[in-house]
Amino acid sequence: METNRTYPIIAKEGWLFLTISIVISVITSLWSFEASIPIWIISLFILQFFRDPVRPVPQDKNLVTSAADGRVISIEKTTDPYKKRRAIKISVFMNIFNVHSNKAPISGKIINKWYSPGKFFNAALSKASLENERCALLIETKNKQLITCVQIAGLIARRILCYKEIGDDLLKGDRYGFIRFGSRVDLYLPENSKIKVKLGQKVKNCQSIIAEV
Repeated sequence: METNRTYPIIAKEGWLFLTISIVISVITSLWSFEASIPIWIISLFILQFFRDPVRPVPQDKNLVTSAADGRVISIEKTTDPYKKRRAIKISVFMNIFNVHSNKAPISGKIINKWYSPGKFFNAALSKASLENERCALLIETKNKQLITCVQIAGLIARRILCYKEIGDDLLKGDRYGFIRFGSRVDLYLPENSKIKVKLGQKVKNCQSIIAEV
């Protein structure tokens, strides 16, 4: 295993929130330490929410890793709504205590991208896959396998960030996006993929093996 690290250990999306909370905490502490305790707790929560720890990345080119931290809430054969093909969908739900940085599940080239504005249902619901705000990337591997990776906003999450565009190359474990405050990621895999996770299993981005394609 190797480690991909080209980004800060605290996601840049959280720098402003963290700076403001720490400044307020320090100023409040100078006036009253007891009054500052709730603000320090908020600062700690922001710190843990935007953390982006270094993790080993399985290098086997056929292994698909999780794109998000969280819990596997769905494993099903269905139709990929973006590529219009039969596929296996694996959904990972992130709660507010999970790492919210999204990592490339496999190495390849982005050959298509879709953004769909939508609603903000609880991301754990099945209808969230088609009705919530979402951003999908279609990744083609060197072996010509196609994987669709979908960021889905949730009940609290109101902003999807995706930094990659059509034509960009991805390395497995590369940081490609972020979703603030609870959400979900769906992977649509080739129908003959060998699934390596179970329903309810907790997974970590770029480290936990989801499938072999």
